[in-house]
Amino acid sequence: MSPQPTPQPSGTGRILSVRQSLLAMLGLCFVTMLVAVDQTVVGTALPTIVAELNGFELYAWVATSYLLTSVITIPIFGRLGDYYGRKPFVVASIVVFTLASALCGMADTMLQLVLARALQGIGGGMLVGTAFACVPDLFTDTHVRLRWQVLMTAAFGIANAFGPSLGGFLTQYAGWRSVFYVNLPIGAISLYFVWRFLPHIRQIQRGKIRLHWQGAVLIALGLGSLQVFVELLPVHGASFYMVLLGALAVAAFFALVFWEKRCPEPLLPLEMFRNKSLAALFCLSLFTGFIMFVLLFYLPLLLQGGFGLTPQEVGLLITPLVVFITVGSVANSRIVVRLNTPNHILYLGFGLMVLACLGLVFSGKATSRWMVVIYMMMAGTGLGFVMPNLTVFAQESAGRALLGISTALLQSVRMIGGMLGMAVIGTLVTHYYVSIVRLSLPEARGAPWLSLLEDPQVLVSQSVQSDFMAHLQRLSLQGDAFIETARAALVSAVHLGLIVTLLMAVLAFAWVCRVPVIRLSRTVATVGPGSGEQP
Repeated sequence: MSPQPTPQPSGTGRILSVRQSLLAMLGLCFVTMLVAVDQTVVGTALPTIVAELNGFELYAWVATSYLLTSVITIPIFGRLGDYYGRKPFVVASIVVFTLASALCGMADTMLQLVLARALQGIGGGMLVGTAFACVPDLFTDTHVRLRWQVLMTAAFGIANAFGPSLGGFLTQYAGWRSVFYVNLPIGAISLYFVWRFLPHIRQIQRGKIRLHWQGAVLIALGLGSLQVFVELLPVHGASFYMVLLGALAVAAFFALVFWEKRCPEPLLPLEMFRNKSLAALFCLSLFTGFIMFVLLFYLPLLLQGGFGLTPQEVGLLITPLVVFITVGSVANSRIVVRLNTPNHILYLGFGLMVLACLGLVFSGKATSRWMVVIYMMMAGTGLGFVMPNLTVFAQESAGRALLGISTALLQSVRMIGGMLGMAVIGTLVTHYYVSIVRLSLPEARGAPWLSLLEDPQVLVSQSVQSDFMAHLQRLSLQGDAFIETARAALVSAVHLGLIVTLLMAVLAFAWVCRVPVIRLSRTVATVGPGSGEQP
């Protein structure tokens, strides 16, 4: 069977007609929703899952196993997509992800669920590593691409906005297994659209390609060791085994550099890191992941545990953060193409994040809810200005031959930034919270109930708090004052974490100057009479 010919640009910045482009993008949008919905609904169902399967010791690994395999596979399949075309891998990722979702729903033990989530992460990594790079394949004109890319950003924003509510609804009324089974119809729809309408395009046209498995193994070993190191460091500290694990990650990366320098067709081309634009953009993606993950995971803790708001109130206040990522992305697609220097939009995005973090650092229980909403909108809009532009700028800087690997690596670096943010801020918040509680209650030192108060779970779980209050009542102690002391300690601890996040946002704002001026490419073509197309 002869290879499918690569579609050629039509002169309008598209390789397909408007109708075909729309149908292909719908397929990619459903693919994006497949991953985004899963990431948001599973967290809501986890407490119920653990209660039924009785495996709290594996609680964190339900998320960690997914992240571990996805971070490893993103750069590998991003590069394979450059060589062999992205469509086969997008199709395979949908099949693997959907099959793994069914296995998650059928799990009878926590170990089975963790293993199924690891398989799901492989599908998710394949998907992220290839699907995002399909957009520049379809739209060669950057101005046109930015307008069409809004569809994927909107799909991602919608999934994130409604995912937690959907997860809670399904868990309560249909059982936690339905949280995974909901991926099956989404997967079937996305598979149909991608199989039917997404063209098969290869960026690197050459004969027989020999890929060396050693590079893939070293990438897996390096990123896997780094992921596990970041996850376990807050728990085990600087123990001998943690130092050994960190040394293994460093050694794997050195071996990877040594190998890839001598490999004629490397999976991870080192010239990307010598490109000033790409190196600066990778750093900005790391900062963005750090800031975004900290805000998404620790603001709910501040609002519910520190300010004493209900989960419903917290959901309403967090929603603008997620929704305005999409709003900012839509506005960005209209603004950035009109700028003589597109880099300036990054200053605006990170500037908004700096102001949002600064406002949240000074927010307290008495702060107006509307002010909190404004800070959330500013942070979301800033992320909407930054994330799509980092992707587009990296694609412009990398060139067609490195399109897939540069896009994939940008996503991987953002996830690594998120992991680092969670580890650093998590360790800081936990340590500082426990220290303040102990300093505020010196008379309780040695009391068995103090350990209960040192766990922030007592501030966010109604059942745990009720048990704590009942325990103190049996000791003829008033628990309300202790709870308020703990809330004040948590507010101070999270504020400290937000100060570090603010410094990271300021550093990112300053780092933008290291990005050389980006010029958005245009496709210029002669259009015949009556064609209805404008160049």
